[in-house]
Amino acid sequence: MAEQHDSENKVLVILGHPQSDSLCASMARAYADGAREAGAQVRCLNVGQLAFNPTLQGYHAAQPLEPDLEAAQADIAWARHLVWVYPIWWGAMPALLKGFIDRVFLPGYAFKYRKDSPWWDRLLAGRSAELLVTMDSPPWYFRWVTRMPGHHQMKKAILEFCGIRPVKVHSFGPVRSASPARLAGWVAQARALGQRQGQKKIRNAGASAAQAPTAASRPARPARPAP
Repeated sequence: MAEQHDSENKVLVILGHPQSDSLCASMARAYADGAREAGAQVRCLNVGQLAFNPTLQGYHAAQPLEPDLEAAQADIAWARHLVWVYPIWWGAMPALLKGFIDRVFLPGYAFKYRKDSPWWDRLLAGRSAELLVTMDSPPWYFRWVTRMPGHHQMKKAILEFCGIRPVKVHSFGPVRSASPARLAGWVAQARALGQRQGQKKIRNAGASAAQAPTAASRPARPARPAP
C-alpha cells in the first residue's frame, strides 16, 4: 500500500531481532500493517538485513557510515514515532541492535555535547517511541527480580537521552512456554497497537536531526564513549 502523504503521523518500525522469521518479525509486520491501515505513513527497517559493521571504533576514529546506515538515519529523521521490536537476551537487547544504535546515534545526529559543560543538546526531540519487547522470563520476574536493565537502557539511557519521549514499553513473555494461541494473541496485540498509533492526529511540531539542536538538556552521564 502506498504511503499517505497528507499525514504527519509518520511511523518507523525497526525490527531488532536478527531473524526475519521470528516472533518479533511477525509482531513488527503486524504493527506496521495496523498503523498503515489506520492512516499513518509507515516505513520498516530490518536491522538484520542491513550491511554494516556493528562495532563502533569510538568517536575519535574515522568510521564513515555505510549506505544502509545513512538510509537508516534518514528514516529516523523522517519519522515522528519510532517503534522498536526486539527480544531480551541476557537482560538487554541483542548485540546487533546495540551495534546499530552505537553506529547510528552519533554526536551531531542524535545528541551534541556542549563545550566545557556537563549539559548536552537532544537532537532527536519531537519524536515519541514505543518498545515491543519479547522475553523468555515472565515480565514480572524481569521487572521485580532483575530490575528491567534492558528497558532502562533503551528508554532512559538511549532514547530519552536523545530527546525521544514519551517512550512506552510493552513486554511480552514468557515466550519459551507460550502456546500457539498465546503467540498469535501477541501478534494481534501488536496490530492493535499499530492501529491505535495510526489513528492519532499528529501536529507538525517535531524537530528533525537536520534542524537546529533543541535546547532541552540534562546533566551528562558517563554512559557512552568519550567525545
